[in-house]
Amino acid sequence: MPQHVPPTLRAPESPEDSRAHVPPGASSPHPRRIVFLSRRDLGNPAAGGSELLVDQLAGGLTRAGHEVTLLCGGPAAYRDYRVVSAGGDLGHYLRARSAFTRQVGDCDLLVEVCNGMPYLAPLWHRGPTLCLVNHVHTELWGMRYPGPAARLGRRLEHWSLSGAQRGNLLVAVSPSTADALRAIGVPGDRIRVVHNGVDDPGPLEPRSEEPLFLAMGRLVEYKRIDLLLRLWERVRPVTGGRLVIVGDGPERGRLEQLAGPSVEFTGHISEAEKHRLLCASWLLLHPSAVEGWGLVVTEAATRGTPAIGFDVPGLRDSIEDGVTGVLARGESSFAASWCALSLSAERRTAMGKAAASRAADYRWANTVSQFRAVAAEAVAGGRS
Repeated sequence: MPQHVPPTLRAPESPEDSRAHVPPGASSPHPRRIVFLSRRDLGNPAAGGSELLVDQLAGGLTRAGHEVTLLCGGPAAYRDYRVVSAGGDLGHYLRARSAFTRQVGDCDLLVEVCNGMPYLAPLWHRGPTLCLVNHVHTELWGMRYPGPAARLGRRLEHWSLSGAQRGNLLVAVSPSTADALRAIGVPGDRIRVVHNGVDDPGPLEPRSEEPLFLAMGRLVEYKRIDLLLRLWERVRPVTGGRLVIVGDGPERGRLEQLAGPSVEFTGHISEAEKHRLLCASWLLLHPSAVEGWGLVVTEAATRGTPAIGFDVPGLRDSIEDGVTGVLARGESSFAASWCALSLSAERRTAMGKAAASRAADYRWANTVSQFRAVAAEAVAGGRS
């Protein structure tokens, strides 16, 4: 059922961020009624970075005076904004149009969050539409589905972004995502980059005296935690310590069977425990094959914790190689960097300070402000 919870927090500030590629348009009238069409609510057990981004945008827009609705699949929780469930996790894709008509009615701007499977909203919604893209799933289809299904999914995703969204603006969360959109035929003048933000972490907690390494995220194939576990067998004899893996997902059972000594799986944890671990960790390890941005990298950076990842889309945006962490070019490079940083407290400290300084530029208030400007531009373009 639709749920209303009155907003209780004040509107965020709206500082400028020179990193956002948002052209003039903020002076256009802002849309009052905004609907996000997304696969999951943040309260869904399978929620991840995309759901956190939508929640921050929806909450921030609500506090800024907009009437915001999230239309999603699966379970939905009470928020400061209205949340409507259109049915099951996958079945809601087929019911999204009818649920929009029956339970939402109308809006000034529909924001389609495209994470692989599209809603094709521009084909059935006549008002202004904006597409929010975390990352293009080109190579990821083959990791999850067999050949024919992967090819079909890939073609549908590419056509929806470059064809069905023709004439609309697309919001990319990083330059890497913007590059991927251009690579599949989306004109660059229709892409706007709005970075993810983070919360101010507040008072920091002590760093672990013993080596502590952290991996954090949903346990799915493309995060490649299995690769991390193999590398740990090479690194552990050099560094000692513990490897803590935070998160849950369909891969957890298999990964626990692969894990060697001194590996701990925590499952879901509280925000307080997450903060403690990010502060205590010596390094954040992020072996993902691709990311939109790599939000956990910035979350670690606010605690002065550098990251090691591969030189892949998204992570090459959130990690400044050699400054705030390391971008490895292969498995051996990843393991070598892991060992080298573990053995040099001076380098870890210097990178952690640089990471915290850079992360200060990324706050959710900036993200909401930039998104509002693009939303106004999308509505102005739709009306014209």
